[in-house]
Amino acid sequence: MRATVVVSVFALSMPLASCQTDGLEMQNQEVVRRYVAHINRGDAKAAAAEYATDAKNFGRPVGREGIETRLEDIFTTFPDWHMEILEMTAAGQVVVVRCQVSGTHRGVGTMALNGMPVGAAPTGKRFEVTHIHWHTLRDGKIVEHYANRDDLGMLRQLGLLPPIAQ
Repeated sequence: MRATVVVSVFALSMPLASCQTDGLEMQNQEVVRRYVAHINRGDAKAAAAEYATDAKNFGRPVGREGIETRLEDIFTTFPDWHMEILEMTAAGQVVVVRCQVSGTHRGVGTMALNGMPVGAAPTGKRFEVTHIHWHTLRDGKIVEHYANRDDLGMLRQLGLLPPIAQ
């Protein structure tokens, strides 16, 4: 009889734990949605505010200020930088986004970001590629970010690399 009670209590608690996880995942997805919305408005400060003060980018400690600096450089190089979320999924503290990223090369970047050569003269050309971004969150803030981007496709579209020979 005692074993039955323990199993029953455990079985009843599982849906509750699942709901709590689902709620956390939904909250984390909302943080990432806000982050992308800030990016699409060109607001580096508001986007960086979605990060923890001790955030890492590609495994390197850069902090919130480092995120803001990187975003400012991207916006200088591509003033119309835009990320359209195509798919988003969450598991626990992790939110993964597949998105279509576009922009027009109108400025000169000073940081080695997105595969762009530092100091490359603006081409005035537009690009559109796919990115996958992996965010780890803690207490409602992004603490770590990684991305898999089509930098070669972007550079080819911008005319900074020769097209693939046919």
